[in-house]
Formats: sequence, C-alpha cells, structure tokens
Amino acid sequence: MPRIRSSPNSSLPNPNAPPITTTTISTTTIHTNTTVDPAAAAVAGFFNNLLNKIPLPRWAIYTIFACGALLILLICLCICKKCCCKGKKKKRQKKTDEKINLNGVNGKTTTALVQPDVTDVDYGATKEKQRGKFLYSLEYKAAQSELIVGIKQANSLKAMDLGGTSDPYVKVYILPDKSRTCETKVFRNTLNPVFNEQFTFQISKSSLLNSTAVMQVFDFNRFSKHNIIGELRLQLCDVDWNHVIEEWQDLAGPAKFEEENLGEICFSLRYVPTAGKLTVVILEAKNMKSMDIGGSSDPYVKVQLALDKRKWKKRKTSIKKKTLNPYYNESFTFDVSFEQIQRVNLVISVWDHDAMTRNDAMGKIFLGCDASGNQLRHWADMLSNPRRPVAQWHNLLSAEQVNSTLTLKKKIPLASKLPF
Repeated sequence: MPRIRSSPNSSLPNPNAPPITTTTISTTTIHTNTTVDPAAAAVAGFFNNLLNKIPLPRWAIYTIFACGALLILLICLCICKKCCCKGKKKKRQKKTDEKINLNGVNGKTTTALVQPDVTDVDYGATKEKQRGKFLYSLEYKAAQSELIVGIKQANSLKAMDLGGTSDPYVKVYILPDKSRTCETKVFRNTLNPVFNEQFTFQISKSSLLNSTAVMQVFDFNRFSKHNIIGELRLQLCDVDWNHVIEEWQDLAGPAKFEEENLGEICFSLRYVPTAGKLTVVILEAKNMKSMDIGGSSDPYVKVQLALDKRKWKKRKTSIKKKTLNPYYNESFTFDVSFEQIQRVNLVISVWDHDAMTRNDAMGKIFLGCDASGNQLRHWADMLSNPRRPVAQWHNLLSAEQVNSTLTLKKKIPLASKLPF
C-alpha cells in the first residue's frame, strides 16, 4: 500500500518550530464477487412491479398476506382434525361390530331374530316409564252402586312444553258406556302435580265387572290441541273390592283405540260486571264429525244460558254449508247481572242443519261454576279478567255426557217465582 509521509526540511529539529504531526492514510480496496441468477431476478422484478401497482402501502399488503396465510393454516388444521376424528370413529365402530358378531355366534340366531331378547323388553319398558308415575285410588260402595275414583298425584311426568315442564290435568271416564267424563283442575308449570280429587260414577255391580276405568293425563294448551302425556286403563273385573285400592303405576302410552273425536271449537268470553254484560264470540270450529252422506256437514252453533239449572236464554249462529271446519266470528251479548253470573251455566252446542229432517247434535260442552277441568278454568279466567275477552279451544263432548252432568230442567219458572 502506498504511504504518504511528511518530514521536515532539515534533519535537525528547530526548537522554535511547532510540533510536527505525522499523518498516515491507509486506503483499502474491497473486491466483492456476486453471482446474480437471472430467473430469480426476473421473478423478483415481477413481484416488485405487481406490488407497485397495488394502491396500498407495503406494510398493509404484507399484513393482508400474513392474515391470509394464517387463515389457510387454520383451515388445514381443522380438516386434519376432522379426518382424524372420522378415523377414530371408524375404528370404534369396527370394534363394536366385532364384539356384536362374537356375541351373536351362539347357535340360536333364528330364535334371536324371531323372539325379542330380555334386554329389548326392558328397553321398551324404560321408554314407557319416561311418561311418569301416577297414584290413584279405587273404592266401590255396593249399597249405593257408586264407584269412587281418586286422582291423587303424579310424579316425574314427561315434559311437553319448550321450557322443560308441563301443565297437567287428568281426564277420567268409564268404558264402555262413557256416560260421564270428569276432569281435574289444571296445574301450571309442574311435573309433580298433587290433585287430591275424587269422582263418583253410578254403576251397578254387574256392569262393574265388564267395565274399564280410564285415567288420562293431558298437557293443557290454551290455543292448540291438548297433548296426552300418558294413561292408565284398569280392568275393573281384576280389582279386589274387599278394600280400598291405592297404588302407584307407571303411565303407559295412549291406546290405539281412542275415543271418538267430535271436533274442537274456539270461542271467547268477556264479562263486564258494572254493565252486567256477558259477550260470547263464536270464532271457529275444526275437525267436525261428518253427518251427511257426502262426508260433510252443515254446522251451526247454539249458545244457551241456564240459570239455576233451568233453560233461560239462547241464540244461534248462521249455518255454514258443506264444511267440517266452519268459521263464524259471530258475537252474542246477554244481560247477566253480577249476582246471576255465579248461578249461570253457558252451554255451547254444535248442530248439523237438515232441511227435511230433524237437526242432529254434533257435540256439546258447558261452562260455569258447575263445570270442571278446562271449561271451569276458562270461566274462572273470564271472571278474573273483567272487560277483557278470553279465548280458548275446547274439545266437544257428546250430548249425552253433557246432559247427564248438567241435568238441566226443562222450563224456567214464572217471573213471580224467580229467585232474583
């Protein structure tokens, strides 16, 4: 390397001269050997040009690329995990199949297919037990020819509503006559209702041995069909009548041979105590029984008031031709004082109109303080909500059932003998 040195003109130092400084400058030359790949350079140039065309800063572009790569990675991980789970399930299924096949080789394959195993019977029984348990009592008084059916309580009923609960009530009747149907009150939002109600049926000793007591537990719904939770059917000929029967039983599913369906009717009630006005609005009916040869009917509704078990006032709707699902929306207003409302029964009956012959009864129900079950609840809701209409669907019963329970007298006494 070349060096530049500065030295004095004379070899002898001059004491008066300033000190001499020596400066050494070194120059280093660095040679770098770089080999550039033309293909890589072309690709890099292409991406640089592409990035330059995107109207975003470089950091934003890099962030988007990083997020996309992370998303793709997560998707790949989920797919791998799903494939692994499928593989494990297949292995488990193979193991269980192998176990079943090994247990099935017992030389009795044909018998196993024809006759259910004991485990199958137990499985079906557990299904029925899910409907709940029911406590009832039976007592027969031979001297009075009275059968007393006690509806005590239920436990662990099947939930029928979305909230995991039910609104249970019990319907009781005796087959095959079924001259009377009784209902308990409705219990709201419970699977363990305590009813403690008794119903008395007039039945002779000879008829008792050929009869069946039916106790059905329903879930109450105001604006739709009441769903059955379970039922008990007791053959009364198998009962020991020497003492009172009281026992728990598991509720069974509804029998295939259900009672005759006479249809349903929807109407609203409204009572204004200050004005003494009772308004009944017949809204509609559905699934009515066909009464004519063509499979249809001409239904109309009769609205009747009975005061002190005597026929009092009545009105009727228009006739709907050739239909089993009539729509009326007809309103009727009656003058009923606050003193009379406690002694009044409202009778709703549906009739099939015949031009040439006598009109046929299609179904009937009654409401009031003498009613029971859903009819009594509807009446109580009307009284507890004055000046407000309360609508509800009701299942129609036969005219014989209602008449035997209500026992109306034919004529109302003269005005001078009225108790009001």
